[in-house]
Amino acid sequence: MIQSAIHPRPQQATTDRFINELGLRQWPSKQQLLAAMPESLTEKDVGKAWMSLAFSLLTSLAAYAVGCFIPLQWSYAPLWVVYAVFTGTLAMGCWVLAHECGHNAFHPNRVVENCVGFVLHSLLLVPYFSWQRSHAVHHANCNHLEAGETHVPSLRNSPWAIFSVKLKRFLGPSAYAMVSIAVHMLIGWPLYLLVGVTGGPDHGFPTSHFIDAPPFNNGERKLFPGKWSDLVRVSSVGVAVMLLILAVLMIKTSVIRVLCVYGLPYLIINAWLVCYTWLQHTDRAVPHFSADEWDWAKGALQTVDRPYGPILNFLHHGIGSTHVAHHLNPRIPHYNAWSASEIIRAQFPEHIHHDPTPIHRAIWRVALHCSFVAKNRANGGYYYS
Repeated sequence: MIQSAIHPRPQQATTDRFINELGLRQWPSKQQLLAAMPESLTEKDVGKAWMSLAFSLLTSLAAYAVGCFIPLQWSYAPLWVVYAVFTGTLAMGCWVLAHECGHNAFHPNRVVENCVGFVLHSLLLVPYFSWQRSHAVHHANCNHLEAGETHVPSLRNSPWAIFSVKLKRFLGPSAYAMVSIAVHMLIGWPLYLLVGVTGGPDHGFPTSHFIDAPPFNNGERKLFPGKWSDLVRVSSVGVAVMLLILAVLMIKTSVIRVLCVYGLPYLIINAWLVCYTWLQHTDRAVPHFSADEWDWAKGALQTVDRPYGPILNFLHHGIGSTHVAHHLNPRIPHYNAWSASEIIRAQFPEHIHHDPTPIHRAIWRVALHCSFVAKNRANGGYYYS
């Protein structure tokens, strides 16, 4: 079960008491949270930024190069699996740094920063500016049931909740959890980019990060207003160019070669991304709020730091273990996020979520229990049950 930075949280038997206590807390304000972290934490160290980029990019390219020499034979399937996991795990570091560019946390020059982010994300088939905008909406409305964006849960009486209950009853809990993990990890990210699965209801369904025209993006709130509509097209061009490069490589080599060298690590990158974001924003003890109960500070605090260990924290620049600080001020670079995390855990120990559960157990628990939310009338929060 999730615990604060200092005080252990109760186990499942006392979850209801924990949830009720949340409603009695004095929540800190946005101003208090921002003031707790010195502005110096947002200062960019250009040397550290470029060193991080050089490490992630060069190691990733070296790993991809190895894949060009692995024989395309079934007897080498185990080696291809190792290659995919190793290369995708390294390349996830590039994904994280592109994400940092989108937050103005990589380089003081915005043109340089956007160029780096655009190239890195396009190489990974991510529409940079489109996602930069939707991700900013996510940060501005974290854990808001209507205006939120990404990993917005369904309500208990929704069609999805009804379907989930029936599917879980039909498959059994364990099989249901396995299906949930497989769907999230393999196709969850493409489904979000293409049609807005788990996007916020205020932005409508379907939404698309590639096409800002009907039938997409016709909700009460426009997901890509003003200049962002043009930037959606720029982002789509970046992804299209990368797809064209892959098509040329298929002609020059073979379809199977490109699918193995590029496609297998691509699946691992997506799986890491979903693993991080799913576990950062989903747990039975983490509430979501409707408009009448939500405010920025309360929503931003409903994120979870988890123990990914020194190797993954190094390769992925701490994205999973310093996420609360990142939500409170996304302009803090990854190398300062550790200090920011220590500060807010010391100043707001009752409000900072940290779950020491090993990652494999945490993701199983989330897949098994977190399909839809219902309101707890004692504090106004909506919880997975």
